[in-house]
Amino acid sequence: MTAPGRAHSPSGDEDAPGRVVVFAPAPLLTITIEAGRFGGEVHVHAGGQGVWQARMVAALGAPVTICATFGGETGRVAKALLLDEGFDVVAIDRADHAAAYVHDRRDGERSPVVETDDPPLSRHELDELYAATLREAMGAAVVLLSGPAGDEVLPADTYRRLAADLGAFDCLVMVDLAGERLDHALQGGVDIVKVSHEELLDDGRLGVDAGHADAGRADESAIVEAMHRLRSEGAGAVIVSRESEGVLALIDGTVVRATAPDMEVVDTKGAGDSLTAAIAATLAREGVDLRRAVAVGAAAGALNVTRHGLGTGDEGAILALAEHVVVTDREG
Repeated sequence: MTAPGRAHSPSGDEDAPGRVVVFAPAPLLTITIEAGRFGGEVHVHAGGQGVWQARMVAALGAPVTICATFGGETGRVAKALLLDEGFDVVAIDRADHAAAYVHDRRDGERSPVVETDDPPLSRHELDELYAATLREAMGAAVVLLSGPAGDEVLPADTYRRLAADLGAFDCLVMVDLAGERLDHALQGGVDIVKVSHEELLDDGRLGVDAGHADAGRADESAIVEAMHRLRSEGAGAVIVSRESEGVLALIDGTVVRATAPDMEVVDTKGAGDSLTAAIAATLAREGVDLRRAVAVGAAAGALNVTRHGLGTGDEGAILALAEHVVVTDREG
């Protein structure tokens, strides 16, 4: 294992204003087969929650640094693809292969062909990744803590320690987590929590059994109550995505709704990550109020479902659509 290093720095300035640092513990190598003129097209990309978020941050023009681990053939390919995209990557070598998947979308739906597991990081690998993230955070406007696909990649308490330690720096800390990872991050204290309605349901935070027939239609008031509880547990603001029902946000004690125009859906995967990343990028670049950032995030999420690429988008289209996002206070 080598010491952590900056694999690529296209700007040459790691302290560029408005920079977003994405903690992406274990990126994936993704291979997707699409229908094409000659029977099929194969698309190979680096992926995973943190990578998809970083891609949207970059699409909105904010400098972004990815702190991540890479190992084996799959890791080498994933890192090379990120560098080819022009990302600033702080890479930690790991002994095990990075996880990967092969999905077949030729019939319009994602059908898994192969999905490999992601082994746990060793103590030394995690220590190097943790130190690199703290180092990068010292010059960042926003630090976004994302989770790996595998449950065993790193201890959930890593997020509590990171959230608490990042509080010592002049940066905004945002998390897009659920389950134990979210519980631990809240203990450390974070500025913004983004979570989906489904994740709140799965975590038992809505007071409804996830297996119940009406679970998917949890009352909005139950979501609002869960948001207030999250704030009492350590979140400064809370944002909840609700698929086609828009976004709810708890900002300075007030719940607001953000509703974007309905778009024709190509692929729903990655819409929540686009929402999160667009909020982070807007806050980092513009330093505006969170309501404006939520409107841009709702626009990014809405447009992402119209695209095949995860975390992709056109800045002009996103900002134009944001002007059509309706943001209103929720009464009661």
